[in-house]
Amino acid sequence: MKRKTPQSAQRVARLGASAAAALALAWAAAAWAHGDVTPQAVDTSSLPVLGDDWRGENPFRANEAAVKVGTSAYNQNCARCHGLEAISGGIAPDLRKLDNDCAALKDAAKKAACVKENDEYFLTTVRHGRSRNGAVYMPPFEGVFKQEAMWAIKAYLETRRDKPL
Repeated sequence: MKRKTPQSAQRVARLGASAAAALALAWAAAAWAHGDVTPQAVDTSSLPVLGDDWRGENPFRANEAAVKVGTSAYNQNCARCHGLEAISGGIAPDLRKLDNDCAALKDAAKKAACVKENDEYFLTTVRHGRSRNGAVYMPPFEGVFKQEAMWAIKAYLETRRDKPL
C-alpha cells in the first residue's frame, strides 16, 4: 500500500480547493445569468394617462404606440421569466396562449366576455403577483408600474398570440 507523502497531501488539498473554487464560481455565474431582476422603469409618456381608477379592460388594444411601449417593457421586465418574444422556455407560462380560448370563439358576445375576463385575470396577476405555499411564482408589480405600463404589455402580448388550433 502506498503511503501519502506530505507533498501529495498538499497536492490533493490544492486540487480540492481549486475544485471548490471552480464550483463556487460556476454557481455564482449561474445566479448572475438570471440577469438584473430589479424592475426597469417603463416610459409611458407617449400614452394617454388612464388615471387612478383601474380599468377592467385593456384600453390600449391594437394601439401602435402602446404596443411599442409594451414591447420594450416586456423585454426589460418579463422576458427573463416568460421568454424572449413571449416564447416561454417552460419556466413560466407561455403568454402567447393567454387569449387563445377567446380568439377561437365565434359568438361575439361570448368572445367579448372572454376577452374581458382574460384582461381582468392578466391585470390581477400583474398587480398582485402569484404565490403558493409561501413561494412567489410571479412578483407583484402594483406600485412599481402604472396601469399604462401594464396595459401596454398586454397590448404587446396580444400581437404575439399563438394562434389556436
